[in-house]
Amino acid sequence: MGKTAVFVLATLHQLTPVAGEVHCVVLCHTRELAFQIEREYQRMSKYLPDIKSRVFYGGVKVQADVDALKAEVPTIVVGTPGRVMDLVTRKALDLSKVKHFVLDECDRMLGEVDMRSTVQAIFKATPVEKQVMMFSATLSPEVRATCRKFCQDPMEILIDDETKLKLHGLQQYYVKLEESEKNRKLNKILDDIEFNQVVIFVSKLNRARELSKLLEECMFPSICIHSGLKQEERIERFKAFKECQKRILVTTDLFGRGIDIERVNVVINYDFPADSDQYLHRVGRAGRFGTKGFACSFVTTDADQEIFNQVQSRFTVQVPVLPDQLDVSSYM
Repeated sequence: MGKTAVFVLATLHQLTPVAGEVHCVVLCHTRELAFQIEREYQRMSKYLPDIKSRVFYGGVKVQADVDALKAEVPTIVVGTPGRVMDLVTRKALDLSKVKHFVLDECDRMLGEVDMRSTVQAIFKATPVEKQVMMFSATLSPEVRATCRKFCQDPMEILIDDETKLKLHGLQQYYVKLEESEKNRKLNKILDDIEFNQVVIFVSKLNRARELSKLLEECMFPSICIHSGLKQEERIERFKAFKECQKRILVTTDLFGRGIDIERVNVVINYDFPADSDQYLHRVGRAGRFGTKGFACSFVTTDADQEIFNQVQSRFTVQVPVLPDQLDVSSYM
């Protein structure tokens, strides 16, 4: 919750609510992340009763959002670009009084052409004079240049050297194996290690469903979250995992960024990520909040090996082979 806390506390500290006016807009790339951020605003504004926040994202009826805005205009709007733009276009959401504009996971928001155009349209609906804040753990030179275009006299703050993969307390390993060996190896790892909660990343929606079903058949308490679910079901499953009703989550890169779940201390890349940035985001789900963690990646194809080499080269880190025995105290 590091960068989330930064912009939540920074904006709350500066807000002076005025009835009927939106003063802060926070945009992010997934519905679950929007839900999580808005919950943090609720939690941290507990003793600021005049400040109201609300989350808006697709997958639910837009008329419900329109009615909610008619009933009460929140000081803080958190949402995904598509739904926020829809509400602006319908003139249900007035952003003419916005003082703070926040992009979380800005490299993802501005790196994809369609999402960037929607963000730009929302940005144009806000006043010229405002504070703009953008956050990400990874920023390419190209996206960094795009970020600057949204800012006047920007200040860039870098935490640590971006060439160093400094995930303190996180033990990283890999296993070289064939595709047909993955299920057996995954079961062995889950049997051998101790864990609070586990996130297992796969490449595709169907693989997430099938792997979660297999784990349940093997008596592992698994839950699956993917983009094919109805929105209400996605949020309910997310809440269930966050509240530790299930200890194993199988998912796609839908959960690869930004999601903070305190009890997660193990991440497994069942399918290797598509690039080094996504590797960093995925394994960073474990060992958060100053705790220890364990991350293991399955390397199967030549493409996997190439990206794995890029990870080690870019971040100047040597990830060892998973040993037969692990010291529990190193990751618990």
